[in-house]
Amino acid sequence: MTPGDNGASTPEDDDPFGYLYADGQARGAQPPSGGYGYPNSVSRVRTVGERSYGQQPPQAAYGQGVPQQQGAYGQPNAHYQAPETLPGGAPAARRPAPPAPGRRGPNTRGLLIGAIAVVAAVVIGIGIAMINGNTDDDKSDDQANSTPTQSQPGSPTPSGSKSAPSGELPKVDGADKSLQLVGGATGASDVSGARSADGSYIGGLNQAGASVTWTVNDIPKSGKYTVYVGYTVPGKDGSVTLMVNGTASERPVDLKNWRHAAEGDYEKGWTKTYNWIQLNKGTNTITLSCGQGNQCDALIDQMWLVKGWVNS
Repeated sequence: MTPGDNGASTPEDDDPFGYLYADGQARGAQPPSGGYGYPNSVSRVRTVGERSYGQQPPQAAYGQGVPQQQGAYGQPNAHYQAPETLPGGAPAARRPAPPAPGRRGPNTRGLLIGAIAVVAAVVIGIGIAMINGNTDDDKSDDQANSTPTQSQPGSPTPSGSKSAPSGELPKVDGADKSLQLVGGATGASDVSGARSADGSYIGGLNQAGASVTWTVNDIPKSGKYTVYVGYTVPGKDGSVTLMVNGTASERPVDLKNWRHAAEGDYEKGWTKTYNWIQLNKGTNTITLSCGQGNQCDALIDQMWLVKGWVNS
C-alpha cells in the first residue's frame, strides 16, 4: 500500500465520525441514519434471538469484525430478549409479607362479670353480718314504741312512753314480794298512773340510805344487758345510784322530768329510763339506792331487762 487516500474500501477504514471533517464530507459522508456515514459502509444485522443471553458473540477475524448496528432512538434493540424468554423464565415476584395479626384487646366482658361478682359477695357478707348483729344485740320487738325526748351521744336515752317493753328476760313490779326494801323504802299505791299490774309502786326513796334491791335469776349467759326503770318525779329531775352485784355503776340512774309534769304532780310524770350494765350467767343483784349527791324524790313502779345495749 502506498501513501495516499485509498478510500473507504474496508470496514476498518470506516470512520463513524467522518461527516465531521472536510475530507469526509468530500467523500460524501453523512450523519448516521442506520450506517456509519460513509458510502458503501458495512452494516451487519443479527437476526433477533440469534444471540443467547449471557454468551459472548464469536470473534471475527482481524479486519473482518463489524460493529453491531444500534437502532435509532426509540426503536427496540435487536439483541434484547425479554426475561420470560430466558432459561428458567422471569424471576418470581416477591410475595408481600402477610399482615401481622391484630392485637386482641382486653376481655372487657370478663372483667365486668368479675367486678359484679365481687360487689355481690361484699353486699351479701355485709347483710349477713348485720342480721347476726341484730339477732344478738338488738331486740326491738321486746320494747314498746317510744319517742325519746332527749338523748346523749354514747349513753342511754330515756323515753316518754307510758308503755313498758315486754321480753323474755325477767321483769318485776313494785308490789313484788321478792324486792328487798331498805332504809325507809316501802310499797304504796295511792298515786295513780303506775304501770305495774296492780298499780303499786315503791316510795320512800327520798332519804339517804334508802334502797330497793332486785335479785334476778336465770340470766341465760354473761354479757351486755340494758336495765329499764319505770318511775315518776314531782315536776323536777331526780337521780339514784345504780349498783350491780354490789358494785356501784359510774353512771347514776337519771330520773328526769321527761313528761314536763308540774311541780308536785306525780300523776303526770310517769315515764322510764335505762342504763347499760354487765350481768353474769345465772343470778345477779340490781340495786337502786339514794346515795350522796342524789336527788331521790321519785316513785319506782317497774324494772326489767333487755339483752344487749340498746338505745331506746
